[in-house]
Amino acid sequence: MAAGPAQAERALRLLTRWMARSVPAEALGWLDRALREVAQAEGETALVKALGFAPRRLGRADLILEPPDLDEASAVRAGWDPTGLSVDQAARIALLLASHRGDDATFSARVDSLCRTAEINELIAYYRGLAVFPAPDRLRSRAGEAVRSAITPVFEALAHRNPYPREMFDEASWNQMVVKALFIGSTLSLIQGLDERRNPELAEMLVDYAHERWAAGRPVSPELWRCVGPVADERGLAALERVLRSGSTEERDAARRALRANPGPEAQELLARSGRHGDEPNSASSPS
Repeated sequence: MAAGPAQAERALRLLTRWMARSVPAEALGWLDRALREVAQAEGETALVKALGFAPRRLGRADLILEPPDLDEASAVRAGWDPTGLSVDQAARIALLLASHRGDDATFSARVDSLCRTAEINELIAYYRGLAVFPAPDRLRSRAGEAVRSAITPVFEALAHRNPYPREMFDEASWNQMVVKALFIGSTLSLIQGLDERRNPELAEMLVDYAHERWAAGRPVSPELWRCVGPVADERGLAALERVLRSGSTEERDAARRALRANPGPEAQELLARSGRHGDEPNSASSPS
């Protein structure tokens, strides 16, 4: 379920607790004061000032997290995964959460405005914050900008470890994100909801992408077939057969895993034929 005001308040408390173990007492004192000022301020000055000072006051070290913290995060917001957040990124998310006073339109406009002028580390924080920000439906356009970003860490701040795309993207936006991940060489395994949101249109797009790569003599990520095999049509099955016939061992293994998730008789026959043909090593790194 997308984050709402109650979840946002609980997320703010968790972030504050995690930062308390990650920064010195003096820095924590500054953060407490900044959070109070932002929560009480009428305009944007206190927030903008605090966001700018966060790295200087708190540093950029990784947030110290323990396994129970991840469980608590998921209990607050299904799919929320703060792994890899730095202290200053966590502070920026917390400060924005503190700035929400019930007006979703104002909050979403604030996030959008900040993103338009943000540097990379700020953008990463704001896009990762979409997991717990209130007014998620008003932030779809801003999330779309992350998908279109040419900066890989910014794209991955939204695409990886983030429940927002899984829950809030329509099929076209979702498909665009998955294809973009492959195009820039970003892993698919950290995209939440990858299996549950696979669809025939995406499979068709990925088969087209694979053929373009093959025609150019370039390798195809084995991860691609995870989104094709379970919903493969005749053309998709033909592409998978090509992989099983002439792909590397890693590619053939990925194709078989994908086909096992397809209950159709054609897919199962293809899988059976592959098993009968054995697993002899193939020196090719990609289908030819």
